[in-house]
Amino acid sequence: MDVAKLAMNEPRITARIESFRYPDGTPALSDITLEVAPGEFCGILGSNGSGKTTLLRLLDGMIKDFSGDVRLDGDDIRRLSPRQIYSRMGLVFQNPDDQLFAHSVYEDVAFGPRNMGFGEQEVAERVTRALIDVEMSDLAGKDIHNLSFGQKKRVCIAGLLAMGHGILLLDEPTAGLDPMGEYRMMELLTRLNRESGVTIVMATHSVDLVPVFLGRLHILSRGTVVRSGTPEEVFAGREDLASVKLRLPYIAELIHQLKTGDRLPFKRIPLTVGEARREILDTFRQAHTT
Repeated sequence: MDVAKLAMNEPRITARIESFRYPDGTPALSDITLEVAPGEFCGILGSNGSGKTTLLRLLDGMIKDFSGDVRLDGDDIRRLSPRQIYSRMGLVFQNPDDQLFAHSVYEDVAFGPRNMGFGEQEVAERVTRALIDVEMSDLAGKDIHNLSFGQKKRVCIAGLLAMGHGILLLDEPTAGLDPMGEYRMMELLTRLNRESGVTIVMATHSVDLVPVFLGRLHILSRGTVVRSGTPEEVFAGREDLASVKLRLPYIAELIHQLKTGDRLPFKRIPLTVGEARREILDTFRQAHTT
């Protein structure tokens, strides 16, 4: 990896995808322009079937027969070897059972570093650090099959961290988790991003989680990025969201209904509970003083 490039704050991932078709000829992706900055936590938001998983696989170098250009730290992804890619970036599948194969947590996380040629002492240090990062160090010896769904997802993330990945691509990381599991997973990813500097690209259709945790969004519809920006910018157009089979976060929808249907004088449409609380209190205070 060219450290100078990162020091200059150049994008870690740059994609200019003109088109990609599935083997049967069905169009999958087209006219996509995407950049991911160092240390960014961004989301690819789209309904089921919008092309999120395909896009992640293409960014990870798993799909090469596309028209366009994808670069990792400035390097053409199609000219990099799998080892060169996986030493910097890795993809966490939606279903962890598609990714885990070893008997124990330790052995699964250790597989990647061993395959990269590290000695056992280095492997042990990497596995230990990675399991601490995902809060799984006390389960290192546990059988993979005895883990919960959320724990399996954490082991998948640890496996990539142990290989030295500075970029994580995650396909629906909260899918299959209960509400508390969703929140804990997002807290984990936020901590990895803010404290360890891991760059994260997360594909999701969960609009309620997005404004709380993510800094930037790309809306994907029918294989094309139709809007990019901060959560506030992306969620500004309620009708535009409906056209791509998405909705406002529930709290934003509530305030929107109160503003348009009940004529309450809200100045803006908040996206989180905290923002909504402040907006409601401000609105009532103003009403009380007039």
